Amino acid sequence: MATRARVRAPELIGKGGWLNTGDHQYTLADLRGRVVILDFWTFCCVNCLHVLDELRELEEKHRDTVVIIGVHSPKFVHEAEHQAVVDAVERYQVHHPVLDDPELATWKQYAVRAWPTLVVIDPEGYVVAQHAGEGHAHAIEKLVQELEAEHAAKGTLRRGDGPYVAPEPVATDLRFPGKTVLLPSGNFLVSDSTRNQLVELAPDGESVVRRIGDGEFNEPQGLTPLPDGRIAVADTVNHSIRAYDPESGAIETLAGTGKQWWQGSPTSGPALDVSLSSPWDVAWWGERLWIAMAGVHQLWTYDPATGTVEVAAGTTNEGLVDGPAAEAWFAQPSGLAATEDRLWIADSETSAVRWIDRDLVVHTAVGTGLFDFGHRDGAAGQALLQHPLGVTALPDGSVAISDTYNHALRRYDPADGQVTTLATDLREPSGAVLVGDDIVVVESARHRLTRLRLPEEAVRVDSVAHRTQRAATEVAAGKLQLDVVFQAPAGQKLDTRYGPSTRLLVSSTPPELLIGGDGAGTDLSRELEIDPAVAEGVLHVSAMAASCDDDPEKEYPACHVHQQDWGVPVRVAEDGASRLPLVLAGMDQA
Repeated sequence: MATRARVRAPELIGKGGWLNTGDHQYTLADLRGRVVILDFWTFCCVNCLHVLDELRELEEKHRDTVVIIGVHSPKFVHEAEHQAVVDAVERYQVHHPVLDDPELATWKQYAVRAWPTLVVIDPEGYVVAQHAGEGHAHAIEKLVQELEAEHAAKGTLRRGDGPYVAPEPVATDLRFPGKTVLLPSGNFLVSDSTRNQLVELAPDGESVVRRIGDGEFNEPQGLTPLPDGRIAVADTVNHSIRAYDPESGAIETLAGTGKQWWQGSPTSGPALDVSLSSPWDVAWWGERLWIAMAGVHQLWTYDPATGTVEVAAGTTNEGLVDGPAAEAWFAQPSGLAATEDRLWIADSETSAVRWIDRDLVVHTAVGTGLFDFGHRDGAAGQALLQHPLGVTALPDGSVAISDTYNHALRRYDPADGQVTTLATDLREPSGAVLVGDDIVVVESARHRLTRLRLPEEAVRVDSVAHRTQRAATEVAAGKLQLDVVFQAPAGQKLDTRYGPSTRLLVSSTPPELLIGGDGAGTDLSRELEIDPAVAEGVLHVSAMAASCDDDPEKEYPACHVHQQDWGVPVRVAEDGASRLPLVLAGMDQA
């Protein structure tokens, strides 16, 4: 067996304490003898949710030797609230212990740079691998098998029940609902996301009329009426778009294969033959169904006349860039609302509200980027939101914003360019629908619909601005060596049969931060040049590597794609680093 680099694992610390352990507070010493996988995640991050799903099979298969621990490391201020973490653990059905680390103490100890990041610790308490991004479950499975064999032979492997203790279930009619739509009958249809169903409620918004789709859906979110009277459903974790007929009760799949889209997969074609990635909301606009494809930071469309899907906007790069739809950047678009001349978008990770015009040009109404957020009203250019998940078009041409992590309903009026607050003391509002002079808001973390009278005057709130807690990396001006570390899993090699198997894309905010080294290429190492005149900014790094079974006897070797996007806040300093290592898979040996 090859010699493996080992570094002693730092202790697990977090002021929020432990969840899913029956109140037991664990240390690494308590877990000695087990393979420990740390999953650094934050609940706003769709890529983190993908990794939770990737790990479920491994978690079940190796339940007596492997302990997965979610280390919750917040990006947004709201994510540092303990109850919000408790809610997220239930909402996303996390069935392993979670350490709530609101001050990023363990994140810093492990030198993590991106959500999600997986760290593997061997039964003797040493770090043996690190993986950033998605697509690593197969590699970790191989490593776990090696560690089980190695430590069983050494007598250092301990089998048995893990530390997970399931919380007590809570009885409510809805559980973390996502979106709602008004039916012609006056009833509401609600996506009951954690229960994997749709629920029809009476006009009072409380009485359950029927439950729909037991076993059909997996964390459904967005809903919108189609011209034929059916309701389109963003079936998020099934990576599909479904249609539900309220008259007959029939459910039909319109788009998606049920598998997650990966780089290199088709981006257009027959709708049932093309994979999707975490569709979060849907809206009918311009004779097509528009899809907020949160998982790949794009908007797609489904054309019922041809039965096809295609990318309509976005490059898969995560960020905030306006312009022609094919060149724009989004960051987890999660809410859509259509008017005659605009498609409104809640772009959650940039805490922004964007819109597309009829010429398919993307504009930003509110929001500045990935790391600035807060609750500030006033002129849209300086107003702040915090991870909005929903937008609702209002009759006067303005738009209501479900400002999720601010627990507020906000309003942007394009006529005067002002942002105001309509209501506060909501709990994680994620969508809303107009009913006459009222607006009915999905209070996701209160598990209910809440009816509000649209106020004539906005609510006044104290202004607050935030930047992410994540510390900036100090870098020297001039030459900066960027190294994306990738080591193919055991038994695999880089797939070069059809050309280069790696891709690296680098850019910056502001663009002036980089004098040289930006753009696309196939080498995972690159020399960047930092402008000394720019004090700080964000380096955007997107890396992909494809590896396949290293077995010449296999006619069709199994292949896997590993990918991650990093947004690295940097500060230019005289004694800053001249090398920036980002681990995609493996260990940085430099």
